[in-house]
Amino acid sequence: MAEKTFEQAFKGNFKGVLRWEQLEELWQKVIASADDGWYLYAVGEQPPQQKQSGEKIPHFLQHLTELLKQEHGEDYCGVVYTDDFQQPSIIKVYDPNHLGSSCGSSGLQIFPGWVISKSKPEDLNVMMPPPNNRRRWWKRIFS
Repeated sequence: MAEKTFEQAFKGNFKGVLRWEQLEELWQKVIASADDGWYLYAVGEQPPQQKQSGEKIPHFLQHLTELLKQEHGEDYCGVVYTDDFQQPSIIKVYDPNHLGSSCGSSGLQIFPGWVISKSKPEDLNVMMPPPNNRRRWWKRIFS
């Protein structure tokens, strides 16, 4: 079976990490495969060109967990999603300060703050351009 492209994986099915204990278990799966490397993508920055491996993975995950617990301020997680709890290949981590509307009624797609992926990330702003009404609005301003 061929490995999914980043876009296929990103648009695939995800399961939410509800409890902080579940997050720690997920991170242990990521750390266990750290030698194979993971792409650590801060959405909004240029997508990484190389995988990180070894001790950089647990270092990043520790700091990310601290940030999430501090800024989310809840006794549950709820801001991390993975494609597979047992063998994750892509994980979306949403920024607690940029969650948007929980019901999605705004029509805007909220991107995660970070993506941890086995496949090389594509620039999300290019992969999922703004809706056509936003593009028309933008063009009208400069015409």
